[in-house]
Amino acid sequence: MDNTLALIDKFRKVSTATIATCLFKMGLKNQFIQGVEPLKRGKATMVGLAYTLRYIPAREDLNPIDVFKNPEHLQRVAIEKCPVDHVLVIDSRKDARAASAGSILVTRLMKRGAAGIVTDGGFRDSAEIAELDFPAFHCSPSAPTNLTLHQAIAINEPIGCGDVAVFPGDFIIGDDDGVMVVPKHLAEEVALECLQMTQYEKFVMDKVKGGEGIIGLYPLTSENMQKEFSKWKSDAYEY
Repeated sequence: MDNTLALIDKFRKVSTATIATCLFKMGLKNQFIQGVEPLKRGKATMVGLAYTLRYIPAREDLNPIDVFKNPEHLQRVAIEKCPVDHVLVIDSRKDARAASAGSILVTRLMKRGAAGIVTDGGFRDSAEIAELDFPAFHCSPSAPTNLTLHQAIAINEPIGCGDVAVFPGDFIIGDDDGVMVVPKHLAEEVALECLQMTQYEKFVMDKVKGGEGIIGLYPLTSENMQKEFSKWKSDAYEY
């Protein structure tokens, strides 16, 4: 997608709540990754393309501690191959009893220019990861190594994360409310619609803060309010 960077910039200006509403209008009801939240709130919105890692249940004879010595171990490979401006999305089977990754791997991912990391499991060293200048989302802290429970089996193929289908190249947007997945073929349409929705919501908020009631304003059914909004848009923030 030639305009990927432009779309990333557009998605940074909208909220996951707005994206969720936009996708619902299109008939997509299940794009919000369930049970996942930021390790630390108040960070800049995370936006990037999905690069995926999938775990299956660990089998003890195939998953001893020395598998990490293998340079082809897929957890390590995913960290080293996740492209710039991509979000590493991990299918940890919604199981946070063992860590999906720790601070060393997440720091390496950050240094390589990734846009963030998401798991439907948990991170170890969660306090350290929370302090990084890097968006990270998980279900809950978890101390045990992933080897006790998870076995890395595939990278950059379709996965499920928090009950949502994630395909490589989908747009991943995360803020204080959580993480949304935007199918890549819909990204341009969704970004444009969300920017328009955000502009309208700014108008609504200005009116509500000024004491206006919401009937006829939200949604915009009043003819007078429609005229006011049209006039307001001429001086509104330009996207």
